[in-house]
Amino acid sequence: MIPALLIVALSGLLLASPATSSHRLQQSTEDEAPFLSWTRDQAIEIGKGTREDGRVGGWFDARVVHTEHSYNYKLRATWLTSDVIRATARLQQLDLGLTNNETMALVEEAEVHGSTIIMVEIDPREGSGVIPREWIALLRPTTEAEQAAVGVRGVSRPEFRRVKALAGTNRRDYAYDLFWLVFPLLDEEGEPLFPEGTKEAELVVRIGGKEGRVRWKLPRSIRERSSVTAMSGSH
Repeated sequence: MIPALLIVALSGLLLASPATSSHRLQQSTEDEAPFLSWTRDQAIEIGKGTREDGRVGGWFDARVVHTEHSYNYKLRATWLTSDVIRATARLQQLDLGLTNNETMALVEEAEVHGSTIIMVEIDPREGSGVIPREWIALLRPTTEAEQAAVGVRGVSRPEFRRVKALAGTNRRDYAYDLFWLVFPLLDEEGEPLFPEGTKEAELVVRIGGKEGRVRWKLPRSIRERSSVTAMSGSH
């Protein structure tokens, strides 16, 4: 004879609906990846957290001889940290009805190990409206002696335009040209780009002899990744 308690347990398993099991799996996934439960407003707010505006060149820069050049350039940069990538993926999930697994796959596709990505937007002011190809961007810790930290140079990765979780959470402003720049988290000597005690980071953009900067309070996740990368010896 089958014990009564065992019969009750078996009955509960048999009566459990697929929807109940699916809900439990969903809840388990969200517990492991809290960003999957962020609201739209939360995701947008987090995505804005590393978005900074700047300008390359001075307010009163004007054309004198080279009329084909722009006076200066509007500059905007979004540091695509782990949180910003997750916020962007969460918006994609809400907009496209993606499953949790599909959303987590977007995050995995977007994260570059040993490096970090900054989305740079540039809008030339009048002139030709063309951005010279030889422009550069440097990422470095902010120091009192501006020349003390040379920084690392970003590499443009235009193919990242197709990576959904690297689009940021803001609507595209078509007045700006978009660039995805990848920066190593180690300097030329293999040391962390942002050593212990670094509080602030800056992006230096140079275009045609003009310079502009944007600054951020150094995200904790970036400092941690920089240290881990140095310990693992990854470049």
